[in-house]
Amino acid sequence: MIVKFAYFLKASPRYKKTKLFFYNVLENPNSKYNSYVAFFIISMVLLSVFFLIHEIDHQITELSKILEQGILVVFTIEYLLRFWLASDSHEIILAQYEKAQYLNVRFPIWRAFGEVIRAKIRYMVTPMAIIDLLAILPSYETFRFLRVFMVFRLLKLFRHFHSIKVFVNILSNKRFELYTLGIFLGFLIFIGSIVIYLFESHAEGGQIKNLFDGFYWTIVTLSTVGYGDISPHSTGGRLVAIVLIFSGIGVLSFFTSIMVSGFSEEIYHLRENRAYTEIKRYDDFVILCGFGRVGQHIAKQLAKDKLQFVIIDSLQTNILKAKELNYTAIHADASKNGVLESAGINSGASSVLCTTDDDVINVYITLTARNLNRDIHIISRANNIDNVKKLYQAGASNVIRPFEIAGMVVAEYVGQPVAFEAILGIIHADSDIVMETIKVHLGSNLECVEISNIDFLQRKLILLGVISANPEHRIHKNSYAIKNQHFYFNPPEHFLLRANDLLVVLGRTMSIEHFRYQIEKSRTIKTK
Repeated sequence: MIVKFAYFLKASPRYKKTKLFFYNVLENPNSKYNSYVAFFIISMVLLSVFFLIHEIDHQITELSKILEQGILVVFTIEYLLRFWLASDSHEIILAQYEKAQYLNVRFPIWRAFGEVIRAKIRYMVTPMAIIDLLAILPSYETFRFLRVFMVFRLLKLFRHFHSIKVFVNILSNKRFELYTLGIFLGFLIFIGSIVIYLFESHAEGGQIKNLFDGFYWTIVTLSTVGYGDISPHSTGGRLVAIVLIFSGIGVLSFFTSIMVSGFSEEIYHLRENRAYTEIKRYDDFVILCGFGRVGQHIAKQLAKDKLQFVIIDSLQTNILKAKELNYTAIHADASKNGVLESAGINSGASSVLCTTDDDVINVYITLTARNLNRDIHIISRANNIDNVKKLYQAGASNVIRPFEIAGMVVAEYVGQPVAFEAILGIIHADSDIVMETIKVHLGSNLECVEISNIDFLQRKLILLGVISANPEHRIHKNSYAIKNQHFYFNPPEHFLLRANDLLVVLGRTMSIEHFRYQIEKSRTIKTK
């Protein structure tokens, strides 16, 4: 029955979902529910300590009793939930059962229960579990003699205040340096206590009568506090004081340098974790790999359009530049699976832009991104025309060649300064001119019309090109493949538009919207 029940729990999606929910609520720092629960628990801790202090000089009211009981229930439920989440008892039982089945021996049920109990005890003896228990027991009538331990509820704040965790992590990471400093400090205290006792115990007017006085004076002197209640009167004692004062300054300086370096290292990791945490809050965003010249222009435009995005770059200088602009940035190699997974390629990302200035890196990023997400839209930059095919084979949805595009623009519009200035205005984002696509709808006044019959100049628009999947257009030059379509740059005047073609135009927003309105209106008239 126990084994069947364990298999039932293992196979139950409801049980897994419930446990995952409580894990996110209590343990997962990246969950939005965790921050709400942490704030609630912190409020309960501070409120309970306030009641404890209030009871010293005031009569306990009925309301305070009810509130105390409510806080006790909350802390008890929290402790029991954490006790439950600490280990999967059914997994331990099944591991022992399947091991016995494999070895063809009798299932040691009591050994399995022993493993379960040991797993729970290992959690119960952890520092935070002990603090949680001490925060609960004094409130029960049976343990009223432990009421003084209610102050331990303040230690529960260690679990919920991230800054306290950071400080504890720093102490843990720098334990070797702190151990070394502690040994040196202990040596100074030991030697200083004995030497000052030897000099001052028999000196005329000496105030140090025993070793404890010497120990106390040494601590005060090393800490550079110097209360002045005990002072050396002998020459030897004063020399010891001078040595201890300089030693104390050195110890404090060493300790300060350890803590500063620890905070510097931890702050770097905190910034990286903050970026990953911020990404998890995004619903629809773009992953921008590379923050060079091209990446910076793209990020600027994305920010202008108020689109959410995250930057990944392996160069520290680029990341610092991105953070100066208040962009969410991660210092990492985007070609690694773990980096893109942590960046949310399978949880919220809509597109991946590979914009580094190295085609090899762009190929690797494209391969990794496509392997992790078969459906995500990938746009990759190609600096060399020979690498375009490789990028498509790696899984790129679209490949852009910025230098070739710039060359084409200059070549086509070198004799048309107005058009050239308009394009530069869009690139530098210093004008209100935009570039958009206008669809040639079936039955509209643009269908089966040549380019020469559309007066773009009167509409204050500039035609850049046409995007079409119609094979009859293949006869035209300046054709560039875009998956199942082609982009016809600066098409000739006899270019005949077909339904579902897309006109890529430059112009002011009002001009484009008016042109689009006229097309829709023509469809309506023809339908009537």
